[in-house]
Amino acid sequence: MHTNTSSSNNNNNFRTGMEFFHRAKAVRLRSHHDKYLFADEDEESVAQDRNGSSKNSRWTVEFVMEYDNIVRLKSCYGKYLTASNLPFLLGVTGRKVLQTLPRRLDSSIEWEPIRDGAQVKLKTRYGNFLRANGGLPPWRNSVTHDIPHRTSTQDWVLWDVDVVEIHIDVPGGVKPATTTAPSVDHLDSLDFESSTPSAISIKSSQFSRQEVCICDKVSILSYG
Repeated sequence: MHTNTSSSNNNNNFRTGMEFFHRAKAVRLRSHHDKYLFADEDEESVAQDRNGSSKNSRWTVEFVMEYDNIVRLKSCYGKYLTASNLPFLLGVTGRKVLQTLPRRLDSSIEWEPIRDGAQVKLKTRYGNFLRANGGLPPWRNSVTHDIPHRTSTQDWVLWDVDVVEIHIDVPGGVKPATTTAPSVDHLDSLDFESSTPSAISIKSSQFSRQEVCICDKVSILSYG
């Protein structure tokens, strides 16, 4: 019985690709054609480009709190990598992959990483895969989501994940949030030992009593 459980866990570890995104805050995705997933400057299209140092090749990773096997990828323009329903070309099965910012975060922007050796496939909630196309225009450098049916295009859905920024460990092992907490502009100048309201209140009252004493002494001296 123990052997079966261990075998099941090993199979799950082999299939999941979430370890590639472990602690990742931002990534680059490199295709089989040695080009990077690229957010086009029109802030809508997605393509492939060899310039991996460009900000357009950088994708911010968001984790979906309800699931432990789903990620969202956000472009440098603040828009999500989206598996649209729009056909890439009439008469073909591939669908367009776009940058969008939907009013409601739905399943079209959710991707499941699936491990394949040292690479991952990014699967949509509908069973298609993020595919980096090759060949002649208009296919060259295009990105669609589809299921590859030919052996020659099986590798087109494989991606290398380069982590370019990581989340710093938080005490207590808190999972990175999907939204950024508001930052504190500054701390009170009195608060050099503790940031608790009670500490600040105590220090303030101490300073007030000292000020009263100083004022009393000044009054006595002036009347004397």
